Formats: sequence, C-alpha cells, structure tokens
Amino acid sequence: MIPQALRTVERLVALDATSGATAALPAVREALRHTPELSAGPGRIGIRTNDELAALAELCEVIGWILFDAGFNGAAHRMNARALALAELCGDRWTARFVLLNDSMLQAHTGAPRTALETAARVNGARALPARVSSLVLIRQAHAIAMLGGRREAVDLMDRARSRFLDGVSRHDPPWAWWIDGTELLGHRGWVLARLRRWDQAIPLLHEAATAPGPSYRNLFTAQLLSALARAGAWRDAEDLIARLAPAAARIGSVRTTRTLSRTASRLLGRPATPSPLREAAAFLLESLPALRPTSPVRHVGFRA
Repeated sequence: MIPQALRTVERLVALDATSGATAALPAVREALRHTPELSAGPGRIGIRTNDELAALAELCEVIGWILFDAGFNGAAHRMNARALALAELCGDRWTARFVLLNDSMLQAHTGAPRTALETAARVNGARALPARVSSLVLIRQAHAIAMLGGRREAVDLMDRARSRFLDGVSRHDPPWAWWIDGTELLGHRGWVLARLRRWDQAIPLLHEAATAPGPSYRNLFTAQLLSALARAGAWRDAEDLIARLAPAAARIGSVRTTRTLSRTASRLLGRPATPSPLREAAAFLLESLPALRPTSPVRHVGFRA
C-alpha cells in the first residue's frame, strides 16, 4: 500500500507541476479506480498502521489539490475532508496542516473568506510554526482579510508573511514546504494588493512572479496580472500581455487560471471604454482558451463537481 501510494503521489505532483491539473486528471481517475481506500468510509478502510494511513492521507491531499485546480471545487473539498480525517487518525499533524491551508485557499476562491480565515487559524498550535509554514498561514489570512475589506490589516499580514519567510528554512520544516519560495510569496503579495486595488504596487509584483520560471500552476499569477492590468485601465500593457499569452492559452492546464482569464476577457469585451485593438485581443484570447469544463474524473466514486 505505502510504496504504491507514494509512487502515485510523485507521479501526480510531477504531472501537475509540468503540465497542470487537467493533465493529471487521468492519473487521478486511475488512482481512484485502483485504490478503493480513497472512497471507502474511514471506518472501513482496512488499514491498520499509521504509516499506511499517512501515505493515504498524503495521496488524498494531492488529489484534493489537483481537483481544486482542475475546477472541481466540491469534490476537492470532500477529498480534503478525507485527507484531514486520515491525517488526524494517524497523528500526521503536518499533512493535516497542509490540507487545512489548501482548503482555506479553496474557501477563499469560492467566496467564503470568513470560513477561509477560520480554517487557516486551525493550522496554528501550541508550538510556534516553522517560518515557511507560518508565512503560508499569514498569506491565507491576508487574502481572506482583503476580501473582507481589511485594507491595512491585509497589508500588515503580507508584511509579516515576508518577514517570516526571510527567517529562512529550518530542520523543522515539513517535507511539503519546498514549494513555498520567493516567487510564491511575491505573487501572493501582488495578488493581495490587487484585491485592494493598489494597482501601482500590485502590477510590478505580479509581473515579476508571472515571468519567473516555475511550475505550471503559477500561470495563475499571469491571469491575475492580466486582471489587474484590465481593472487599472492599462490598455496597452494588457494588449501586449494577451499577445504573448494567447498563442499558448490552449495548453494551460489550470481551470482556475482559464476561468480567471475568461472572466477578464469578457469584462474587457463588455466595457465601452476598451480600445478596439484590446477588444480584438480579448476576443482572440477567449477563442484560444481550452474548454472550461473537463470531464469529471470522480463521478464513478460518488463525487460531484
């Protein structure tokens, strides 16, 4: 059980990083089909050791993330709940924390910032968290607070997140903390500032994060950059970004990203003030984006998108 689950985790993470969540969906479907423990009730899993439960919890966490980025929010939340239950059952507190951070992001994404804030708060414990993990908690809180209108508090939280990140890595970091790097912090800082409509600060940060090399899911920063440019009325910059983005848009593997791009392009088309060249570019981007609704990989095990 353990080697198979960990091999599946490695395969899913690699597919997601290189090609995006939608490219990983067939492997998710295969995992769900060949690992009955992924859909069995916690009391009927038939696993006895903590190591086996921890491996299964980690697999559920990765599947939950992929389902979220592929646009299956309800199924992702349910898989997160399963991962959390398994992690708590075997005492794997670090996987439980990771799942809570993922679910907080999902809740903010689906318009529930107060719930996202409460979920992020559950990550804290009696002992101080390592710097990277603490930084991520503060990032999740900053997004939620910004959505709730807390302008000064959201900026303060991102300042604290940056300060904690600069404290560096430590031997106490969990295995999954590797992906919390400077680009991730930069992109989220720009995104939070964009939520606050502080365009002059947000746009350079999002541009730097969007143009840095990194895994496929960071295309989301490019989508947030285009949104910020459009909302700020930076027409020429928005047109230039679409010209660079549209030729490769069909290969974007994140439904979160394609939906953000689609909403921005539709807004540009609906604004009378949008210049004609940008309107044409927005129409071209809409035509270039992949289909927004992938075939569900989870319907046969009782999940619904």
